[in-house]
Amino acid sequence: MRVRVPALVLDQTFAQLRRCGAGVRECQALWVGPWSAPSEVTEVIHPQHSASPVGFQVDPDWLHNFWVRLADEGLGIRVQIHTHPGAAYHSATDDAFPIIHQPGFLSLVIPRFAMGLATFDEAFLARIDDQGVWNEVAISNHIEVVR
Repeated sequence: MRVRVPALVLDQTFAQLRRCGAGVRECQALWVGPWSAPSEVTEVIHPQHSASPVGFQVDPDWLHNFWVRLADEGLGIRVQIHTHPGAAYHSATDDAFPIIHQPGFLSLVIPRFAMGLATFDEAFLARIDDQGVWNEVAISNHIEVVR
């Protein structure tokens, strides 16, 4: 199944990553959508977090409230997105601390603090397999931008 992301949500995601990270800090965003349409993304969420040039930490109180919102509104996280200062890859920290750790979950890493074009060029997509191991997968096989 490919996740369908509206072009507007992709643009909003890059804009948020750039604002938050300001070209000097990592940032995270989450694509969410209704459980009634598991492949659809309807909005980008910007978690409350602290960040540095080499990492970020989501605020636990914010995260608790977010889980409640997801349950109340029948929403699920489709993809976690975050930036790296240089090349995009899935680090050992990324592997160990995903927002969701279940087979099939996707983690998209955007290079250079998302300061380039709002595309997946040089981005890295990882997916958790049935053994709980992250593996690189082709973005085009798992994410479709819809116009």
